[in-house]
Amino acid sequence: MIAVIALLTAILLPALGRVRRQAKAVVCRSNVRQWAVAFSAYTNDNNYCFNTGLYGPTATTSKGWPDALRSYTGGNQDLCYCPMATKLVSEGGQHPFAAFCNFVFVPGPSWEEEGWDSGSYGMNAWVYNPPSAVTENRFGLPTANNWRRANVRGASNIPLLLDSMWIDAWPDTTNEPPPFDGDFEGAWHGSRQIRMFCINRHEGTVNGAFVDFSVRKIGLKELWKLKWHRNCDLNAATPEWPVWMKKFKDY
Repeated sequence: MIAVIALLTAILLPALGRVRRQAKAVVCRSNVRQWAVAFSAYTNDNNYCFNTGLYGPTATTSKGWPDALRSYTGGNQDLCYCPMATKLVSEGGQHPFAAFCNFVFVPGPSWEEEGWDSGSYGMNAWVYNPPSAVTENRFGLPTANNWRRANVRGASNIPLLLDSMWIDAWPDTTNEPPPFDGDFEGAWHGSRQIRMFCINRHEGTVNGAFVDFSVRKIGLKELWKLKWHRNCDLNAATPEWPVWMKKFKDY
């Protein structure tokens, strides 16, 4: 009898684990959908424009997306977390299943940091609508590539908000894939920022919202087929996939 119970347990536990992960993925997608509704309401109130992002001489002259949308979500902090990634890095959370403690970046001789928010979703920073006087982002990339508005052609293929290791990033289809899942340190490099979103949280996919405010699963290799910014090359050469990504679906 004990052997039978042990055998049944060995069979059932993996199945139960899959069910739990699938349930969390559904909750995550629901969270992202609520953010999409909030972004839609925000742009409707702001002539179809998105928020400025963290630009300007002080943090008070610019807004990251959680701050800009706070009144549209009722300040519900739970929406900031994918259920697969709720533990802060500062509390021992490990990427890709970790939440970040976010910082406001204040431009100056050195980037000052002021802690404020935390979460596990990030915005495609190419969607931000910075002031016209701002010609480069903090990585020296041209803001002429920014989408800025919701009413643009091809909005259903322009990422807006995704599962992420950080609050935002400026990806490109020429970016290198991460050598291992959750490579956070390498993701800071300007030519590797797609790594912020290339994380295996949901069985080879992440959940994401698009600029047309639709929400769906996105395959990890599919990230290289999305129109991140205005001059994004959708015909860029397919990167050499690292071992951990080879098993995932091609696009």
